[in-house]
Order: sequence, then structure tokens, then C-alpha cells
Amino acid sequence: MKITFERFLTVYPDWRGQVTYLQITPKSRSEIQEYAEMERTISEAAGRINGAYGEIAWTPIRYVNRAYSRSVLAGLFRSARAGLVTPLRDGMNLVAKEYIAAQDPDDPGVLILSRFAGAAAECSAALLVNPYDTEAVAAAINRALSMPLAERRERHAALYQTLVNNDIARWAERFIAALTRPRVARWPFDLGAAAE
Repeated sequence: MKITFERFLTVYPDWRGQVTYLQITPKSRSEIQEYAEMERTISEAAGRINGAYGEIAWTPIRYVNRAYSRSVLAGLFRSARAGLVTPLRDGMNLVAKEYIAAQDPDDPGVLILSRFAGAAAECSAALLVNPYDTEAVAAAINRALSMPLAERRERHAALYQTLVNNDIARWAERFIAALTRPRVARWPFDLGAAAE
């Protein structure tokens, strides 16, 4: 995502000095070579971007490699004007929902969410992006930061209502219903079900 933020700073230079990208990535699995390489690549990109765009009084990217408590993370989510949750491939991704839940409904931030995150199926009021398209994600960051308060409130209200309507109890009900639903044979691929 750092490359996308670099593109954002290039295409929308008026935001320079106004916006800082905060990436909190606690170290995990550092003993695995791929993870160590990924951490090195991200650190190098952050350093390069900070060196190219940074000023004495402004650092474009703050890259932190340690864990924080849930209350600290909730405070950071609440203060963030935009939340980027842009996995290339993911399951449900609860970070997107945590970001929504942490927002001040009177002055909420905007969720920018990968179409490839499982949460995208429920969170259609977010700015949905293809994380492989750096131009589109850069434009979404600009749109989120420029979005009028009324639209931010409307989007947040829709997203929050989705969370309320799909709490853990509702999820469990749907999951159990799916497990107990009778199987339907899909001939010719599911001959075992047809023989039952």
C-alpha cells in the first residue's frame, strides 16, 4: 500500500504536508524468510518515500513494527480520516469492521476497502477498490479525504447498520442454517449426493 500512497502524493500534491499514512505491522513470523523479506521491502519503501517527499515538520509515512492494545488501536481508528483495508486476498477481515465501529458518527472517517476482502460483500457503502489498481486507490484516498461531512455520515450510518444487522449471533444463525440445509445433487459432479 505504500506504493499507492506514493502515487497519491504524486497525483494529489496539495495533500503533501496534510496527510500521514500510518502502518502498524507487529512483527510476526520473522523467522520465515518470506516475512523477513516483506518487512525489509516495506521498510525500504517507507524510507524511500519519506526521503523523497518528507519535510522537516512532516513525515509522509509512519511505519511501526510493534503491537498496540485494542484501546489504542480503537483511538487511532477513530482519529483516522480514512481507513485503508486493502488486502490482495482475504477472508472476512475484521479490521474493516473495527474501523467502522470506532468512528464518531458525527464526524466519521471513510473506509476504503479492497473488493477482495470478505467484508466487501457486506460493506458496500465503503469506497470499494481493486488494490492492484494504484491509480484507483490513490483516487479513492483523495475522494475520502475530500468527502463532504454529509456523505461521510451517510456512508458511516449504512456501514454501522450493516454491523448491527450482522452481529455474531446473526452470523452464527446463518452459519448453522447453511450447515443443516439439505444438500442438492449437482449432476454429474455430485453423484454421491444423488445416490443418497
